[in-house]
Amino acid sequence: MAPPGILNRYLLLMAQEHLEFRLPEIKSLLSLFGGQFTSSQETYGKSPFWILSIPSEDIARNLMKRTVCAKSIFELWGHGKCPEELYSSLKNYPVEKMVPFLHSGSTYKIKIHTFNKTLTQEEKVKRIDALEFLPFEGKVNLKKPQHVFSILEDYGLDPNHIPENPHNIYFGRWIADGQRELIESYSVKKRHFIGNTSMDAGLSFIMANHGKVKKNDVVFDPFVGTGGLLIASAHFGAYVYGTDIDYNTVHGLGKASRKNQKWRGPDENIRANLRQYGLEKYYLDVLVSDASKPSWRKGTYFDAIITDPPYGIRESTRRTGSQKEIPKGIEKCPESHVPVSLSYHLSDMFFDLLNFSAETLVLGGRLVYWLPVYTPEYTEEMVPWHPCLELISNCEQKLSSHTSRRLITMEKVKEFENRDQYSHLLSDHFLLYQGHNSFREKYFSGVTKRIAKEEKSGQE
Repeated sequence: MAPPGILNRYLLLMAQEHLEFRLPEIKSLLSLFGGQFTSSQETYGKSPFWILSIPSEDIARNLMKRTVCAKSIFELWGHGKCPEELYSSLKNYPVEKMVPFLHSGSTYKIKIHTFNKTLTQEEKVKRIDALEFLPFEGKVNLKKPQHVFSILEDYGLDPNHIPENPHNIYFGRWIADGQRELIESYSVKKRHFIGNTSMDAGLSFIMANHGKVKKNDVVFDPFVGTGGLLIASAHFGAYVYGTDIDYNTVHGLGKASRKNQKWRGPDENIRANLRQYGLEKYYLDVLVSDASKPSWRKGTYFDAIITDPPYGIRESTRRTGSQKEIPKGIEKCPESHVPVSLSYHLSDMFFDLLNFSAETLVLGGRLVYWLPVYTPEYTEEMVPWHPCLELISNCEQKLSSHTSRRLITMEKVKEFENRDQYSHLLSDHFLLYQGHNSFREKYFSGVTKRIAKEEKSGQE
């Protein structure tokens, strides 16, 4: 470990997908493990190479046990814009930091990683041979080395204009790999119980990481669906709980979402999904409940609320109501006490979600949710706000040419006091988002226009 006040430099090799989600994930995880995001680079943009300053190797290893946005991390020994700069940087790296990994009793190998260019074997060997000035005294072992070192070369982001020489060259000691394999092992394609809107496995883990979910946390999803977000949190050791208004989904009944399967099987449910991954011990319960009318006593319950509310595209936005709330012009049944199904406007849904989160999250707990937006009308001022919650990050995922959804992460920074007081404060702010109550119509208007344009083009 570095002495107090001194941070070691590390190189992160990032995956080239979900680019906007990468920085908030790394920042959240470093904060979770007692580090702080410190970097010599002001912005990373789309680059897969990030140089970070981290207090200890233990924190670096813990980071990699969680991240799905990073592929690998290296202790950075040298960096340059050209080979000469790299070699000079390596010669200035403290020898006492190298020796523990290069002594005569050790085994090692050197790997070459290039981004946006493929090298021949001859070129790779040439680069390795050029490092003969380093004090390697151990033996080369290509199969099971004790230490792995890497030369990493960055040839930019444009595959149509690959430069002759790299923009940057790095050399470092490999520390650990990230959790990219979780994306495949938890793939929705292999899952026991799925629905029309089951969340992609990679995004589920990103959401859990943005929410700083940790072992023994209690995580809640008020729009639980088939429980995909619960699985990601349970994988990290959190106890999970959820509610949904759809009785059939909660109980695993009704029509199946899989191709060539008509009805759901007897053991197709959320609990079975967690059992599939050996996570059933983290399953608390899932209830049929209306998110607009939470059935909770006042108090704090949850370390994180992680959810994907319905947008009205594949799943309807509905809430329960009374006979008195039925709109004018629709016949009422005065003797009936059975709840009626009413539209649940998106602005009302997010208003309720933020109030509920501010009331039930522990101080420092996080709310992570998806906010659908019509891109031509979107402004940052439309993002729902609450005086008890601080906005941590806002990341966009495009859905179409004119719509997207934004992953919003908020942290509770103030104790909840009075719901009526907040309702008055928030009413004007949520007016900004009310134009998105017709998100479904705007989403499909673009699809209709595109089909009409294609048909016209075909006729011509």
